[in-house]
Amino acid sequence: MTPHPSNIVLIGMPGSGKSTVGIILAKLTSRSFIDTDVLIQTREVRSLQDIVDRYGYLFLREIEEKTLLGLDLRNHVIATGGSAVYSPAAMRHLKSDGVIVFLDVNLETLKVRVSDYATRGLAKRPDQNVDDLFAERSALYRKYADMTIDCAGAGHEEVCERIIQALKAGQGS
Repeated sequence: MTPHPSNIVLIGMPGSGKSTVGIILAKLTSRSFIDTDVLIQTREVRSLQDIVDRYGYLFLREIEEKTLLGLDLRNHVIATGGSAVYSPAAMRHLKSDGVIVFLDVNLETLKVRVSDYATRGLAKRPDQNVDDLFAERSALYRKYADMTIDCAGAGHEEVCERIIQALKAGQGS
């Protein structure tokens, strides 16, 4: 983990709270905020789901990788798309000047929070269900995370406090 990371990078499943936690965390840590899914949609002038529908999930992953590799940011909180962890190069780039924080939310909670997996613009195989996607990605999130924040039963502000406390303590996981 970078001793004094410029960026705080949030990874996790769709519905884990990356965007909302990111906005609050940016305010609390005096950083700017960027949501890479929104950045992709703005640059492509289309929704993530439209990209998947027209070109396939692998194309969305390529766009995401190029977008992440093109980031040259300092003093930001970055909420990545859930599939960022499929690119080792992008994860190395994000880690080079940042700390990677995995927002760990259990599958049951995610299923309650997110009911639109079929239309959310996920970069997943067409035959892949949510349970399989969760299992596959959870291993990757843990692989790249400098710290894992257990979000069970915690509101967004509490998750932010847990992240800030872990950063102050210099936790690596």
